[in-house]
Parts: sequence; structure tokens; C-alpha cells
Amino acid sequence: MALFDLPLDQLRGYRSASVEPEDFDAFWAKTLQEARDHDLGASFEPVETHLKTVKVYDVTFAGFGGHPVKGWLVLPSWANTPLPAVVQFVGYGGGRGLPHTHLLWASAGFAHFVMDTRGQGSAWGGGETPDPVGSAPAYPGFMTRGVEDPESYYYRRLFTDAVRAVEAARSHPLVDASRTAAVGSSQGGGITIAVGGLVPDLAAIAPDVPFLCDFPRATTLTDRDPYREIGNYLKTHRGRTEQVQRTLSYFDGVHFAARGRAPALFSAALEDQTCPPSTVFAAFNAWPQDDKAIEVYDFNDHEGGGPYQEAAQLAWLPGRL
Repeated sequence: MALFDLPLDQLRGYRSASVEPEDFDAFWAKTLQEARDHDLGASFEPVETHLKTVKVYDVTFAGFGGHPVKGWLVLPSWANTPLPAVVQFVGYGGGRGLPHTHLLWASAGFAHFVMDTRGQGSAWGGGETPDPVGSAPAYPGFMTRGVEDPESYYYRRLFTDAVRAVEAARSHPLVDASRTAAVGSSQGGGITIAVGGLVPDLAAIAPDVPFLCDFPRATTLTDRDPYREIGNYLKTHRGRTEQVQRTLSYFDGVHFAARGRAPALFSAALEDQTCPPSTVFAAFNAWPQDDKAIEVYDFNDHEGGGPYQEAAQLAWLPGRL
């Protein structure tokens, strides 16, 4: 696919038309307080992986509604004092997978916490966290589950889990809570931005080709899933566009980005039809920190920079942690 979105010079100045709900902050303060009414209960059980360079722990903590959420904590085998931490969120349809697939950040000397994704993990990666909350009729996937109301929307639960994942990671004695970063690609990048807006004292964030940003543009610009799930829902449920747009506005990465305080390294791919570059720049341009940068991959689709972006993160992150 050739370039289909705005030219790069326009992307650098692009601003979203997404309208922020008046009670956005109150909604999220209430949501997180309700979650924190449940004991975090983070447990870390050693796992035998036959790996010599890392130690791995099977993590369980209480997420949204007190529901148990799984994760991995991967530490360098030599760790005996608190380390800077990288909390990672995974892409759409995936789960935490197997421990030996998560060696990058521990190999670089970080504590690495990987959050499983409730209800996902059956398209790739493998997940072990169910989503015990039902919803009204939804288009196959996750984008329309509970989309009738912000209180019932799937991503309310998932973003809350992600905030609690940061709290769980920070509770481990070998994690330096003051040096904690959030990273993720695609859906994981969108979750990273949400966490960056909801957790005020992160040391850095690094969202890679992030999803879940600038819903008004994304849902009308691309016909590729997962955004197209919303269009297909509205194609069937005629007359609900305003209601759905209102719900999505509580979960738009643009509004979380406006509350970001940490240094940030974004990435965008100019041929990305899954997460169009204008939607990524909408969040990046809303991020108020001066210490921010965006890597641009001219001829890439949703694979973005791939290992090149990982290399950029490896070079950038130590200076912030």
C-alpha cells in the first residue's frame, strides 16, 4: 500500500477532532478507586524455564473488579538489588505467551513485567486471563464489547488492569518503583498511552505504532480491522453512531496523551492501514512533554520499525531510567 494518509509535514501539525468528555477525569478517578478497593494481592511464583540468564515469576494480581490477571516477571539471573523496570502490554488478540519469548529487556538489565490481556490470547501468544464480564451483542472481536456505555466497555476493564499491572510490578522487591517505564506495540501501544495518562509518576513511555487513538478519524479512514469492527457494528445497529462515539471518547488515546507527564518515544509507519499515521500523530502531538520524539518509518505498514524500533528503544530508554 502506498502512502494514503496526510503528508508528513501535515502529520507533524495534525490535531484530532475527538471531543473530550467533561467528566473524563472523574470517570477514570472513580474507575481506578473502585479497582483499588480490592487488595492488589500480587503474587510471584518462581517458574522453571531451563533458562540460565533470567529468573522468571508467574504473576497474579487483582485487576478491574478484583478479577485475577496473569503476567510474567522476567529478571536478569544476577539481580539482587532493585532494577529499573519495563512494563509491557501486548497487541490485539495476543496474550503473555511463554516466558522464553520475553528476553530482550532482561538481557538489557531491566526487570521486565509482561501483562496478560483479559479475554484475549487466542489469536497468537497464548493467554490465561479470562474476562468474566459479559456485554450486550457485539461484533466479533473486542472493539464493540460493551460499547453501548463507557461503564460497560471492554477497554475500561483492560486499561484498569494495566494501571494495576504497574502497581503489581512496583510491588516486587527487585523493582525500583521510581524507575518504571511502560512500553507496547499496536494495542499495547494504545494501552501504554492510557497508562501514561493515568499513572502520573512513570519515568518514560514508548508506544510503538499505537492503536486506540483518534477514534473519529480512525473509524472513518481505514477499513482494516480492528477499527473496522466498530464500523461493522454500526452498519448493523443503525442510529447508534453518536452513542458509540461518546463511549469511545472515554478511551481515546488522544485524551490520555494530553495528561501525559513522562518522556515519550513514539513510532509511526506511513503506510500503516491498521493504525493510520495521522491517528498516531494525533496522540503524539497531544503529549505535552518537551522530552518526546517519534520515529517515522516511511515505507512500512503495521509492522512499523520492528527490530529497528526495539533498537531505538534500547538506545533511548536507559537515559530516562
